[in-house]
Amino acid sequence: MEFEKKLSRLEEIVHKMEKGDLALEESLKLFEEGVKLSRECQGQLSKAEAKVKQLVSIDAEGKPVLKDFEPGEE
Repeated sequence: MEFEKKLSRLEEIVHKMEKGDLALEESLKLFEEGVKLSRECQGQLSKAEAKVKQLVSIDAEGKPVLKDFEPGEE
């Protein structure tokens, strides 16, 4: 699922839970889904941030350094 769809679903979950009219079991199910989506979105944002940092770095000669982002690399 792409980032925007995950974020939209997460917002939907928050709105449903804020109403306060869900059964406990349904609330727990939505909470678990929300936590999973939140972690996935955060991971995607971290990767995007690292890529942006790599794209805007400059070498000693003042030239841009462009390279693909590798997970775990910062």
